[in-house]
Amino acid sequence: MKILKNTFLFFSAISFLVLGSCGNGDDSNPFPGGGNPGTGSGAWSIPINQVFDGGPGKDGIPALSNPQFVTAGDATYLTDSDLVIGYKRGDDIRAYPHDILDWHEIINDEVDAHPMAITYCPLTGTAIGWERTLNGTVTTFGVSGLLYQSNLIPYDRLTDSNWSQMRLDCVNGSLLGTKVETFQVFETSWATWQQMYPNTKVVSTNTGISRSYGVYPYGDYKVNNERLIFAVSPDDRRIPRKERVLGVVVGGLAKTYRFSSFNGGTRVVEEAFNGELIVVVGNKDKNFLTAFNRKLEDGTELSFVAPSEGASARVIMEDTEGNQWNAFGEAIGGPREGTVLAGTKSYIGFWFAWGAFYPNAQIFEFE
Repeated sequence: MKILKNTFLFFSAISFLVLGSCGNGDDSNPFPGGGNPGTGSGAWSIPINQVFDGGPGKDGIPALSNPQFVTAGDATYLTDSDLVIGYKRGDDIRAYPHDILDWHEIINDEVDAHPMAITYCPLTGTAIGWERTLNGTVTTFGVSGLLYQSNLIPYDRLTDSNWSQMRLDCVNGSLLGTKVETFQVFETSWATWQQMYPNTKVVSTNTGISRSYGVYPYGDYKVNNERLIFAVSPDDRRIPRKERVLGVVVGGLAKTYRFSSFNGGTRVVEEAFNGELIVVVGNKDKNFLTAFNRKLEDGTELSFVAPSEGASARVIMEDTEGNQWNAFGEAIGGPREGTVLAGTKSYIGFWFAWGAFYPNAQIFEFE
């Protein structure tokens, strides 16, 4: 059954009007009136008074399952600067645009017989790849309509448990405390993704649900650095609230990387963070930031550099052994061709969300 666009916009408008007053983050009580979970029972591992009902209700924002895809040439609703979430499994290459995710937040898909989901929260700007197999059983995820720290709470349709997207765990229900298994995705502009993978498939706007794809449903929210709809705590103001940053999580600690640190072409940063050797590579002009573990299974510690002049558009970095690596940590040239770097728990999101979920998160700065 179709859910009419105007109904959703009505609920969104009510959320802005009623809850916007608690979103400046400056009130002495950052959660006036307490939370209103509205669903779920039993214990929660997060403060229940900080769980808010976002407005549309459970499944009021309809997750997609097994979406239709079109070729890059047929994705005429996208502009070069639109953001997409790229995923590659073998030779199957897919793009999940923000323009679609803004309205659905979760896309349940199957790629090369592998059940997976893209979970996305437009209020925190976070897109994360989730495995859909829980305790050996495949499920799908839906949108609970609840929020914690302004961030999406998906629920699984296998057990009706509630999960925190950015915490990456189950916060309510029979799977309480279960950790999410994630996989590497690559967020970038449509122009950059097409250059890398011109044969990509793209989620079609033919979803069976009436939505104004290409029209951002939250007004000036993305570009208004001061505006929050739901309060967060702490409200870390070291950098602008809505600045997009890459965060890397290791052992419960987070370190963030700003696009402004990766200006003037592709730059590569090698770090030892909380005992893990990582490499962060980014290019502000091409609008990407991503991170991998730079230690191989055999113990080899690779040293990475920016791509050499004339390298393929798919190459985001090279190493001192002469290997070339793509956006998914796959060696696509050189003596280690076919090797895959271990991914990291990392994703791009608005700074305020990183500051709220990971208090005292480090901010990388070039010396």
